[in-house]
Amino acid sequence: MSQRIDVRSLVPEAYEGFLAVERFLHASELPSSTLHLVKLRASQINGCAYCVRLHSGDMKKEGESDERIWGVAAWREATVFTPAERAALAVTEEATRLADRALVSDEVWDEAARHYTDKQLATLVVAIAMINSWNRILVTTRATPHA
Repeated sequence: MSQRIDVRSLVPEAYEGFLAVERFLHASELPSSTLHLVKLRASQINGCAYCVRLHSGDMKKEGESDERIWGVAAWREATVFTPAERAALAVTEEATRLADRALVSDEVWDEAARHYTDKQLATLVVAIAMINSWNRILVTTRATPHA
């Protein structure tokens, strides 16, 4: 499968906007490990090979264990995630699978609110929206992960 178009080169203004949001996310109060978990899980759900490879590689570079990286796909059964990380992963799944439920449940939201400040929750929502946007661009254009 070959890449259809290169969004970055064709609409650099839009791409730069996405990168500005990414800079915000990486400088935010949301823990970096949580941000990476969210990005990896949404990318798995959306079938974005490019982002799965990118974010699992980023996690490895930041010192995440193989067990935690591999465990994201089965985070409910894995024992390596904190309650806060589990809450973020639950929000990620429900927000990414809106077509399945059309909402993020109060139960999932309230659990996340027990672990994160309002500002961190707002950042989490932006992070989930951002990775879903990236996934849609890269899956639609058939972006190929780099070796």
